[in-house]
Parts: sequence; C-alpha cells; structure tokens
Amino acid sequence: MLVKRFAGCDEIVAGDGCRLRELLHPDRDPVDCRYSLAVARVEPGDSTRPHSLVQSEVYFLFRGSGRMHVGDETEPVGPGDAVYIPAGAVQWLENTGDEPVEFCCIVDPAWTAEGEKTA
Repeated sequence: MLVKRFAGCDEIVAGDGCRLRELLHPDRDPVDCRYSLAVARVEPGDSTRPHSLVQSEVYFLFRGSGRMHVGDETEPVGPGDAVYIPAGAVQWLENTGDEPVEFCCIVDPAWTAEGEKTA
C-alpha cells in the first residue's frame, strides 16, 4: 500500500500557471499504473494559460466555480463537475468566483513535461 499525504507534497507553479501538488506519478512513485494524479488550485480572478497535452486529462472540481475552455467550447463548472479533455485539445480554466477553484487532475498516460505545450 502507498499512502501519500497532500500536505507532504511540494506545491509548485505548473506550466499553465496554476498551483499544483502532484500526488501520484508512476515515474516517481512505486506504483503500477499508467496515469498521474495531482491537485491544482486557481485563485479568484485568475486563469490557467491556454495549453494542450499529448495525453487525455480529466478534471474533477471540488471547490470554487469558473469557466472551462476546451477547444472551441466553454462551459461553466463548479464543485462535483468532471471535465474530460481529449488529447491535443487546447484548454484553460478561468476562476469566475470569489474563492479558489480546486480540482484533481488525472492525466493518462502520466503527465510529462515534453507532452505539455502552451498555446
């Protein structure tokens, strides 16, 4: 069994500008899985930078509200919403509320720096 504590994971500024803590990555943790898992945060009035991944991604929001942009589509999002982002799609998230947007990110296969491109 592997248990990682959120508080014990280093917070970084990700390539898209959000604050992020990586919880699970098969290249850095003793796990047999294809995906990576992180928790991210976007502050009120901020947004992530438009970017794309060569992998598919799923966001699951558990706090805050905003607008999710994927390709040429935009939808309001909030707690309890899951967003599927196809591989190669340009994406970004705007925080339109008065509290941080916090969400889990699952990237499959696992996130790599080489697989992320700014738009």
